[in-house]
Amino acid sequence: MSTDPIIHAAAGAAAVAGAGAIDPFVFQFAIFAMAIFVGYYVVWAVTPALHTPLMSVTNAISSVIVVGALLSVGVNAGEAGESGAGWANLFGFIALVLACVNIFGGFLVTERMLSMYKKKG
Repeated sequence: MSTDPIIHAAAGAAAVAGAGAIDPFVFQFAIFAMAIFVGYYVVWAVTPALHTPLMSVTNAISSVIVVGALLSVGVNAGEAGESGAGWANLFGFIALVLACVNIFGGFLVTERMLSMYKKKG
């Protein structure tokens, strides 16, 4: 179950309207699918002049993800007493690797975009 109160409220409203006919997984999956399409069209509509500022914001968001992933990787299964500590370590490591790749790639792409605007000579 999700702990997000907005998703719970929207799922509850949909369940009341449809007499409980909508499964919460289907509702959350539909939101995820819509987010993919919206993200795709937003990214492809960005002009090259706006790419560098948006990439810097993306790198800042990824740096916050790195901090959260480091906290997740640092969970000790013995101290936590939770059976999910191993999963937290695994997913935290995956998030850490992907966020670091995103930051590194973002810097490379930003450097390439900025080199397009430098004078040749």
